[in-house]
Amino acid sequence: MGVVKPPDPAATTGWPSPVNDNALNSFLLFDLFEFQRGADVEAARWDILGWYGGDINRIWFKSEGRYNGVPRIGEMDLQVLYGRLISPFVDFQAGFRYEQQLSWNNGLGRPQAVVGVQGLVPYGMELEAAIFVSKDGDISGRATLAQNFLLTQRLILLPRFEINAAIQSAERYGVGAGVNDIEVGVRLRYEVVREFAPYVGISWLKSFGETAALRSAEGENTSAFQVVAGFRMWF
Repeated sequence: MGVVKPPDPAATTGWPSPVNDNALNSFLLFDLFEFQRGADVEAARWDILGWYGGDINRIWFKSEGRYNGVPRIGEMDLQVLYGRLISPFVDFQAGFRYEQQLSWNNGLGRPQAVVGVQGLVPYGMELEAAIFVSKDGDISGRATLAQNFLLTQRLILLPRFEINAAIQSAERYGVGAGVNDIEVGVRLRYEVVREFAPYVGISWLKSFGETAALRSAEGENTSAFQVVAGFRMWF
């Protein structure tokens, strides 16, 4: 006696084909958009990222920077990256970065290649780490760790740590060899809606070694404790 083949549900019920999982989506996040005020400095700070693509492959956009009122009035960067999912919550990224000094004296800029990773690591921490290589062969890097702690469904505490370092010194760009600076901060935000959350917090920025000497020579503070206020928003 032969085995009876079960009927095809799609043929008998008119069910649609399986969900198309190759849809393209987009995302834009103002992770930091804030005003910082300390004893001797006032500054605006931003950290923005976005992507366009599917679940596996994406094009990323990033910009991070600070603007204040000293002779070298700040710095910013712009990145365009290709990202590919390499684990359930982590993207490998590679692409292009342009770093620009903001200065009254025609600040310098330099293009760099980028390779890095971004995503969730154990214990729910958000990691963003990248290595930058300039056209002159100068190698530098940045790593950021952050974690959200839900105090209530809308009130969220965010500790954040960032470190910048370089293998070679690049004095023209205000960068020394070794650890350049670290920034440690804590921000408390309230999600008015999930897409928009004002926040307040504190931040401590400290420069080290050659980088501290270069920034001091430009009239910048090498250590700053600041109160911050801003908003986090995503689309």
